[in-house]
Amino acid sequence: MKKEEKSKIIEEISEKISKSKGLVLADFTRMTVAEVNELRRELKSAGVDYKVVKNTLLKIAMQNVGGYDGLFKYLEGPTAVAFGYDDPITPVRLIKKIKGKIEKPSVKAIFIEGQVYDGSKLDELANLPSKSDIIAGIIGSVIAPASGIVWTLNAVLSELVLVIDAIAKKLEEKGS
Repeated sequence: MKKEEKSKIIEEISEKISKSKGLVLADFTRMTVAEVNELRRELKSAGVDYKVVKNTLLKIAMQNVGGYDGLFKYLEGPTAVAFGYDDPITPVRLIKKIKGKIEKPSVKAIFIEGQVYDGSKLDELANLPSKSDIIAGIIGSVIAPASGIVWTLNAVLSELVLVIDAIAKKLEEKGS
């Protein structure tokens, strides 16, 4: 591989790393072509990039971005990287889902928003709620009291209208 090709790959991987919120490093050996294609298809449909990268080039890209030193010890043997851009848990969940079907790839390490986890933590991390689930829970918690107030005010106003209506009917009966 020529120096220009290497620098182009390093630049591309550096850009992917800097945009991603979560990374999964995996060993893809012992996977058939069909299994790799299924993995790529599944990841791509969720907006996750999957790339096989030479460890030396990946390490240089991580050094360029900074903050990924904890992953260097996992850069041995064949390495593929899944880049999660929107939700850092998405690539973890998808790889767990794929592993349920084909028992591969083996996960070396997981990087989620600044934290490095060993690949053995895949199941635990895959069960974390997604960012959108957390946001929905927070919004629901904030809205619940407000909607309760609205329902209470509506009930009070309905009761007030009924009382005024009853008083008006009594006055009509007395006046007639």
